[in-house]
Order: sequence, then C-alpha cells, then structure tokens
Amino acid sequence: MKNIYLFLIVSIICLSGCDLEKLPETSLTDEGFWKTETDVRGACNRMYDELAGFTYMSNPNDRDAGKTYHDSRSDELVQTSANGVSAGNRTVPSTSRNDWTDPYIHIFTANNILQKAPKAALEEAVLNRWLAEAYFFRAYYHFLLVKLYGDIPLILKSFDDPNDPVIYSGRTPREEVIQQCYKDLEFAATWLPTRATLAKNEKDWGRATRSSALGMIVRIGLYEGTFVKYHKLGNGYTAHLKKSIDAAELLMKEGHDLYSDFDKLFKFEGEGSKNLENIFVKVYGPNGAGTAVHGNCRAMENTYSVTRQMIDLFLYKDGLPREKSPLKISPETSFDDALTNRDPRLKMTIYSIRELSYKNSPYIPFINQHGYGYSLKKGYVDSEWNTVGKETIDKAIIRYGEILISYAEALYEHNGSITDDQLNKTVNKLRDRVGFDVKLTNEFATANGLTMIDEIRRERTVELLDEGFRYDDIIRWKIAEKVLPTYIIGAKFVASETNKARADIQDRLTDATGKLKGKQVYSESDMYVIEMAENRRFDPERDYLYPIPLNEVALSKGNITQNPNW
Repeated sequence: MKNIYLFLIVSIICLSGCDLEKLPETSLTDEGFWKTETDVRGACNRMYDELAGFTYMSNPNDRDAGKTYHDSRSDELVQTSANGVSAGNRTVPSTSRNDWTDPYIHIFTANNILQKAPKAALEEAVLNRWLAEAYFFRAYYHFLLVKLYGDIPLILKSFDDPNDPVIYSGRTPREEVIQQCYKDLEFAATWLPTRATLAKNEKDWGRATRSSALGMIVRIGLYEGTFVKYHKLGNGYTAHLKKSIDAAELLMKEGHDLYSDFDKLFKFEGEGSKNLENIFVKVYGPNGAGTAVHGNCRAMENTYSVTRQMIDLFLYKDGLPREKSPLKISPETSFDDALTNRDPRLKMTIYSIRELSYKNSPYIPFINQHGYGYSLKKGYVDSEWNTVGKETIDKAIIRYGEILISYAEALYEHNGSITDDQLNKTVNKLRDRVGFDVKLTNEFATANGLTMIDEIRRERTVELLDEGFRYDDIIRWKIAEKVLPTYIIGAKFVASETNKARADIQDRLTDATGKLKGKQVYSESDMYVIEMAENRRFDPERDYLYPIPLNEVALSKGNITQNPNW
C-alpha cells in the first residue's frame, strides 16, 4: 500500500491551491485548516468530488473510462470486444487504479477527516453530522473492496509518516471488515440529516442522508448474507440478512416512494430532491453547487448492447416466462417478435426496430454504432449525448426501487417464504409503476410451477438492468460458473430489416434448428452469436474473487497474500 501513500502526496500537491468549498487542502501540514464548520464541510466536499458515478471501468487504470457506467463483466451487456472478466481470460494486473488504489485513497480521505475534524471547535451534534459523512464513505469503499477481493486490509486511521505500519497492513477477514462497515453506517444513520431535512436546502442535494446510510446497510446485508449462504461459508448469513431487513424497514419510514415514470426516472425528469426515489446520487453539472461542480458525463454508450439472455428474463404480459407463456412468438420472423407482449419495462429498456435512437436516427440492428445485441434505451437522452456543456445527468447510486426488491429477496432468503402482502409492497409495487397488471403471488407461483426465489431474482434483474448490479448478483448467488462460460447470444438477424444481406456475419447465425456449427445454441434461427462458448471460461475455485495487483503484494512486506489460484 506504500504506492498509494506516494500517490496521495502527488495528489495533495496538485490540489493544494483549490477552492476549499470544492476541493479542500488535505496536506500533511494542515494544522491551520481544521478550525471551523466551513473547513470541515469543505473537507467533506472532497469525498463527493472523488465519488464515481460508475461501478466499473473497462480499463481499470484509465480514469477517463469512468465516463461510462455500463458494466459488461457479466452476461448482461456486451461490447464490441469480449470483456476479460466475463470471458475469463484476464490476468493478474501489476496495478489497478480503479479497483484497488482509488478506493484506498478515498478511505484515507475519510480517515483524515475522522482524525482531524475533531480539532474544530464544534458542538457535538454539528461535528458528528460531518463525521457521519466520512463514516458513510469509509464503509462505502471498504465494501466495494470486499466484493472484489474478499479479505482486505481494513484501514481505520490516516497517517502522516510514510513509514507508518498501516501502510503495510495485511488482509483482515471479510466478516470483520463488514462488521466495521455496519458500525460506521449505523453511526452515519444516527447523525446524518433525514431526506426531508436535506430537501429544504437544494444546495445540499447530493449529500448523504440517513436514508443513504440505511440503504447501504440494506445492500451490504443482502450481499453478504447471500454470499455466505451460497458459498457455504457458515451459518452466519441469517444475521446479515436480518441487518438488511431491519434497515429496509427503517428506510421505508423515511418518506421515499417510487418515481411515477420508469422511463423518465433515468433522465432529467428524475433528478433533484423532489424525486422521492432518489436515495443517494452522484451529482453532475450545475445543480451540484452544494458539493462540487462536475464536468463528467453519465454517457450512454451505443457500443454496449443487451444480450438475448437478458431479453429472455422479461416476463410476458400473462406473468409467465418465455419457456411457459403461450404468448411467445415462435418461430420469430421479425426483430420485434421478441419484444411483443412483454413486461412494459422491456421496451423502456431497449429500442425496438425503427424507433428513434442515436442522434435522432432510427435504430437499425447490426450497424456498428449499436452493436450486435439489443440497443440500450434506458436513460439515454439524445440531446445530452456528446454535447459540450450539457453532459450533466445525475447518476442514482441508491434508489428506492433497489431497496424494495432487495427487501423482498432478503425476506425470502431469511424466512424461506414471503407473504402476498410483502410481495405487494415490493415486487408488485414495481410492476404497478409500469402498468404491468399481473401480480406475483404465492398462489400464482404454485399454479404455474414457478420458484419464488427465481421470480424475485428475475424481478431484480429486469428492474435494475444496466445499473451495475448483475455482476455482483451472479457472484453472490454463485451462478457465475453457470451463466458465464456459455454462448453469448445477441439479436435476431432479419435481412429485410437491416437494409443489408450482411454476408460477413453469416458464420455466426444459428440455423433453422437453432444450431451453430453443429451445437445447439438457441431455439430460434438466425440468432447472432456474439461470443462462442469455447472462448469463455470461469474457474469457480479462482474467479469468484479478483486477483490482488502484483505491486500491492510486492510492496506489503509479505503481509498481503494473493487470492487462491491466481
């Protein structure tokens, strides 16, 4: 971790001249800084400036890659070339700016505030309100690291000495790290302002609230509970699930609700404190004046597309999946046959053929700018795309929709059942928002041979598609070994709809029986196979955890060991 210390020195020198209200000085000789609440607030602003609106970078050492928040590590999205994590062909990196170095830099920022803010002459309640922000972010980044690496160095102090032993910390068991995350977030939930209080001052929009802290507990408890359960790490999973359930029930009393329009939720109409679905956001653009003004962009990249695997998870209008519904059109003769008679969220998530898309031109499958899967519509605003000075749409990091479906899943995983009333408050509330009239009930599931946990997971996947959850979900459910090393299917090719015969892709299209090169790939003809199964692999003894960067192992004086089989 010593290389992180050196990086911090450089960063501090570069930032020392910045306006304190935006990027406060945090140099190692800042004795004259920590005097007033303005100083402490300014220091906390740094954490919001460092906060990324994305969950994953295609190049973990390229900060500019953060201009996209799409995550192609799972079976959800594909790019024009295979993702190394999804395909299983990555190697151990020497360094990893995004996945390892940056989270620890942010943890050190939070620790610096926790250690030095008490020097200011503030009343206890005022001081704790700002310390709560630092505790929130410290937990946020420790959890990100646990998801990737498992056991990690738990860092709870800042340092002024480049030889401080904390720099060479070894790995702390993940359970201990997670318990510290709960402790930090419970402090934050006690002292952070409520959603309603924060909403009174629009300049504070984007700052963490009590709801933000509770939302993180919901997320962490569900992740750890199911990870421990399905990876068979002991019986402690119930305590984590209970944490998630209890936090969700508290959060549901904080005055949040679903935004009325699912489509507009991810565009301008869904921004600001008046949207009760927002729980924690990354603020971009002019309305970020309460924390820091950003010039970054939540870009909607058309080089990413949705796989057929995801399309098939959307239910039909009768509430049944593709393998059971009589509404399924087969054989498909048109691109849009797969989109017909479906959960309304499907056409709010991807483009149907000839629908206006990129730069007000119609969406035509199989042209380069749209990829060979299904083109993303969710959240795309054409007027914002690549327009200087207008790339300002905020990114929801925690929203109420996530909390509802997480609550349903945690209840079922903890109790082994879920009541119809609980389903109405969670799954069916999400369906009601989009006009999907069929309710999920225990009777409906039993009558149609559906497994309740599978239906809750399905609901989670379609509701949160392209919001950065799918990879984490297949890891904690321990199904990555099943869904990743297989054929990745794209869109159906219909020559009359694409204006071209496209001879160049014929060797990737399934035949009349759904086979490709003699192997059964799918049940329909002319489906484009984006990635071949023989080029994809997943080692369950290795790939459920990331490899620790070689430099971190080398510089730790032997205290940090590599993850198994890397």
